Amino acid sequence: MSNITQKSGFRTAVYILSLAIVVYVLVYMPTPYIVTQPGTAESVKPMVSVKNGDEEEDGKFLMTTVSASYANLSLLFISAFNEHAQIGKKEERLAGRTQEEYSAEQVWFMSDSQSAAMEAAYEQADIAYDIVPEYIFVLGLSKDSLPEGDIKPQDKILSINGVPTPDNTVLAQQLENKQVGDMVELQLDRKGETITSELKLVPIKDSETGKTRPGLGVMIGTLQTVQPKDSAHQITFTNTEIGGPSAGLMFTLEIYNQLTPGDLTKGHIIAGTGTINKEGTVGPIGGVVHKIVAADREDAEIFFVPEANYEEAKKKAESIKTDMLLVPVETAEDALDYIEKLNVKTEV
Repeated sequence: MSNITQKSGFRTAVYILSLAIVVYVLVYMPTPYIVTQPGTAESVKPMVSVKNGDEEEDGKFLMTTVSASYANLSLLFISAFNEHAQIGKKEERLAGRTQEEYSAEQVWFMSDSQSAAMEAAYEQADIAYDIVPEYIFVLGLSKDSLPEGDIKPQDKILSINGVPTPDNTVLAQQLENKQVGDMVELQLDRKGETITSELKLVPIKDSETGKTRPGLGVMIGTLQTVQPKDSAHQITFTNTEIGGPSAGLMFTLEIYNQLTPGDLTKGHIIAGTGTINKEGTVGPIGGVVHKIVAADREDAEIFFVPEANYEEAKKKAESIKTDMLLVPVETAEDALDYIEKLNVKTEV
């Protein structure tokens, strides 16, 4: 092999290696930052279905989201020139949780907000209902006593040793006569797949009594389902990749629209945000400035904003010179009262 050929091959190898390093640094190398920016403004109707409900809807109810991305160097560079992007510390967002635990928490919040929206809408429509525990959801792993076995955040615990576990009361009953080191068999739902896992019970310190008891080594919550006494009003949600609690208000409006005759939207595009509880109280949310931009991009005419977020939202709306009307609300009833006074929008 000639010296020229050797030098050419060496240069090619150096070039490929250098390119690989650049790609890694720009795309794959992690940074301690997270970038938040406007997400989507999506119609709620495809996400919610009320059995025998009135589906007439000439306008739209839009839920709004925030896009949050764990940043690489490329995204950080681009975000520095994006007036709607905010760069923050990843550790501040995670607050001691892993990325998997944070994602699990967002899924939990979304499911909880859907249940709360169902309750609030049933209350507004004067429809009787029951609350039924459905399953146990794994939010995260214990920091003091890690589980010994295959269990992950977002797993649903369906049963223990063959006994269905709709809530943590049943789970506690099944563990009360066990000892640390005992093996238990769990049936789990992991992203739609049912699996069986054996876990060794680990010592858990009770925060109230200070005593040690056997446990799974996970942080859990009970997810409940809301069932109307008359099944003709049953509500179902489609699966969504969106997480967090802030769609509660818009879910409530869409559900109420389908539960009652007529079209609440009256042909208008109505966006909004805010948590909700059974009583219909609208709570504050994060990232409202991003949601204002997302709604404006979808030509929303009205934006319902929690009273506590109104001033921040107003500043952002003024800065982007939107024609969208901001309406501060403290309850779902405030939003419904405002909608009641709207004129039907006609095409010209």
